[in-house]
Amino acid sequence: MNKALLLLLMICFSCSPEKQDILTGRWIDLTHDFSEESVYWPTAKSFEKTTVFEGHTHAGFYYTAYEFSAAEHGGTHVDAPIHFAENRHTVDEIPLEQLIGPAVVIRVADKVKADRNYQFSTDDILGWEKDHGQIPDNSILLIDTGSDKFWPNRTEYMGTDERGEEAVKKLKFPGIHPDAARFLATERKTKAVGLDTPSIDFGGSTLFESHQILYENNIPGLENVANLAKLPETGAVIFALPMKIKGGSGAPVRIAAFIPGK
Repeated sequence: MNKALLLLLMICFSCSPEKQDILTGRWIDLTHDFSEESVYWPTAKSFEKTTVFEGHTHAGFYYTAYEFSAAEHGGTHVDAPIHFAENRHTVDEIPLEQLIGPAVVIRVADKVKADRNYQFSTDDILGWEKDHGQIPDNSILLIDTGSDKFWPNRTEYMGTDERGEEAVKKLKFPGIHPDAARFLATERKTKAVGLDTPSIDFGGSTLFESHQILYENNIPGLENVANLAKLPETGAVIFALPMKIKGGSGAPVRIAAFIPGK
């Protein structure tokens, strides 16, 4: 492990140089592949990849090049606060340190089984804190709804595989209740929030209140996060680095988690 990464992990965990378990561990990729199968909002342009060249050139060497296009918001991506809050951070303005930090994972998959439109609540947060203590300042909160197992089946994952405005009315997936978003924004010092669904708000939302509340407070959102079931509830460090789109309201993001240990 290089010295810069070691120092960063030490800072994230507030540990001393003498602590040795940080020198070993494992990495978990929390990012879905970007492909034609990637889940995008029904009204958004889906991911497209076309071939520029693939094969051996006239000079004899092998060469490949492709072009891709897609909406900002789709696949594993970050919502910049400006997406729902005027004069707040664009993608390129989000401080790097806000997208790197210790993870807190709260699981609500059992509740989602009974209600695909379940809204993560303040009680879910307080229930977690009874077992683990208050969410530490400057954490990145990740909500495991169990939805990752349905990817990329759009019908199972988001309620419909239809496209267009009418399809939006058929969306069904869990999200964050506005009261919980307000609690996180005012009562806790959370760097960012993320979950394994297409949106911070639940599928039936029409006002996107949780987006408005969190983003007004410059708290970015991570959507369509993968592999949350592989993370411990505490102890991982998250690195969520998006494509740096100047003035962007969102961007594809590669999210990785490091879990220290022997």
